[in-house]
Amino acid sequence: MANAYAGAPVRPRMLKYRMPDIKILPEDLINKIAAGEVIERPASVVKELIENSLDAGAGRIRVDISRAGKKLICVSDNGRGMDREDAVMAFERHATSKISSEDDLFNIKTNGFRGEALSSIASVSKISLSTTSHGIAGTRLEIVGRRILSIQDSSVPGTTIAVSELFYNTPARLKFLKSDSTENSHITEAVTSAALANAFAGFDLKIDGRELFCLPPATDIIERISQIFGMELAEDICSADLRGIGMDLRVFAGSPSSARNTRAVQYVFVNGRPVKDQTVSYAVYKAYEGLIPKEKHPVFFVFVDISPQKVDFNVHPAKREVRFSDKSLVFNHVKKAVKNALSNICTGDVQQYNSCQDSNTVHLPAESLDQILYTESEAAVQTTISDTQQDYTGSTGIPCLYLGGTFVAVRHTEGLMIIDYHAAHERINYERFLNSRLFESVSLLFPAQVQLRPSEYSILINNLDLLKEFGFDVEDFGSNTIIVRSYPDMLSVGDFGTLMSDVASCIYESDNTLGRGEINMLSDVKKRLAARLACHSSIRGRSEAPDSFRIAKLLQDLKVTENPECCPHGRPTTHIVSIADMNKIFKR
Repeated sequence: MANAYAGAPVRPRMLKYRMPDIKILPEDLINKIAAGEVIERPASVVKELIENSLDAGAGRIRVDISRAGKKLICVSDNGRGMDREDAVMAFERHATSKISSEDDLFNIKTNGFRGEALSSIASVSKISLSTTSHGIAGTRLEIVGRRILSIQDSSVPGTTIAVSELFYNTPARLKFLKSDSTENSHITEAVTSAALANAFAGFDLKIDGRELFCLPPATDIIERISQIFGMELAEDICSADLRGIGMDLRVFAGSPSSARNTRAVQYVFVNGRPVKDQTVSYAVYKAYEGLIPKEKHPVFFVFVDISPQKVDFNVHPAKREVRFSDKSLVFNHVKKAVKNALSNICTGDVQQYNSCQDSNTVHLPAESLDQILYTESEAAVQTTISDTQQDYTGSTGIPCLYLGGTFVAVRHTEGLMIIDYHAAHERINYERFLNSRLFESVSLLFPAQVQLRPSEYSILINNLDLLKEFGFDVEDFGSNTIIVRSYPDMLSVGDFGTLMSDVASCIYESDNTLGRGEINMLSDVKKRLAARLACHSSIRGRSEAPDSFRIAKLLQDLKVTENPECCPHGRPTTHIVSIADMNKIFKR
């Protein structure tokens, strides 16, 4: 029977709700949306205002912060001020003195150019501006939500902009900010980047009345690095210049021995602007290939000066990224410049690493199977497998076979147990760190003085109580320096600088990931810090391969943990190869 509905027109499916009419958004809403692209957090305000100060020729810039910038951000400079007409015009959208035509977009030589910053800031805050141009009476403006409330005379030299109650009219944006400690860290990093890019200028930063740094103008980049990161790092820097290749490169690379556990001390500047660029970073890592372990990160400062026509700064709302017209050229020359810098290091002092292998991997000689199985290990580990089942809770050692890396094999009732002793030790130490009753603090006869990056210093000073829970007795020594008087006994500390930098990085990353106001946030931060410290304190590699007695103690301690199956990072601690599995492998 033919389908009665064949050829019938198909009716469109009716929507349950009628779509609203298209309309033009109100001006206030447009401004708030635009502000969201440029002003992500208080550090964005600091960055934009500092850039304006630098473009005005400032030789000294002072930044004062209150309550992580949510209450007050005040930036003062001694640059060229504005007359009254320009001061009023500056807060209009797309009002700028930096560009005037489309061609100028591809010939940018200033930090700012879009004319969006002040307008965006004014849309979500309350602003007080005082500015004086040479030979002209100064101006003071009071602005709330881009509406000018008052215009008065002022005698303040240079320009001072005070931004208060940031995001007061967008409470949802305020809710998504991180903790004060993390926001202060972002602000500190913004000022640090600007100070590195502009060594000729002096920078002062105060947070909640505490002076974080006071940097006088520097004569060169090395002096500025020394001012911020300390003389020890500055003396460990190798530099190289590469010029006349379509771009000018200045590279300051840390020696392989200065490599860190994090990417914290890595800075890239293009035409004086701090940016994040994968092409440049990858080139640096390729230059270090074979000189540092694959889990370490080099210290570097790369300054690229290139024709404005060969780079596009207008690809990111906050101008954090750039696009090069010839990435290959940039990659090859950055890699060459870093290699030139590293060549200044005596090759005899540099340990070579195979980038394709773990630095702790043991390469066995190509001997016969019989020789490998029955040769006694010089590391004093047992190389025979027990023929009988072992009681792991006993005080005697467990005969075991060291396999290489962090793996040991022991007899198990079901077959063969392979133990990742680093992961197992991590699990044990992780749970000990979470229970302060299971470890003690070791007091230093001579307290360690540690100089940190300004952002790291700020994080640790704001978390002294948290550090105390983990066995650290830390005091503020000022000038980005702390005094470490005691540390948890489970740690074997060779370098307090690296350790405390890693602790600060962990707290920062945890807060950044979890978000402000999240339930049990402090508990989660503690867990992440415990996991990081557990990794520092755990045995690893052949040089620390445990003997049969330590394996027995390791299994005994692992058995009483809450989750013995995996380390705090989720990796398994043990794996059992059953007799059935072996039968399958050998097709029996």
